[in-house]
Amino acid sequence: MENNTLTDFDITDYLDSREAIGEYLSQVLADGDTNELLVALGYIARVKGMTEIAKKTGLGRESLYKTFQEGTKPKFETIIKVLDACGVRLKVI
Repeated sequence: MENNTLTDFDITDYLDSREAIGEYLSQVLADGDTNELLVALGYIARVKGMTEIAKKTGLGRESLYKTFQEGTKPKFETIIKVLDACGVRLKVI
């Protein structure tokens, strides 16, 4: 009998390059859902290392985890700090 178990999908397994992160973030931004954007930024921060992001932004790790949960309303300044710490630049075309 064949074992057909499903594994949990984790998007962070696929955010392994600058290009993958850029494409993912572009798609999320194109959808225009604020909650989805916050969750996506949380995934990107996890990939980059939450401790490292905390150091670079001056924000606490726990605060960062809470910031990127669905339904939160972080300051734009916080989002920009995290994007910068992750090496992500937004570009309008």
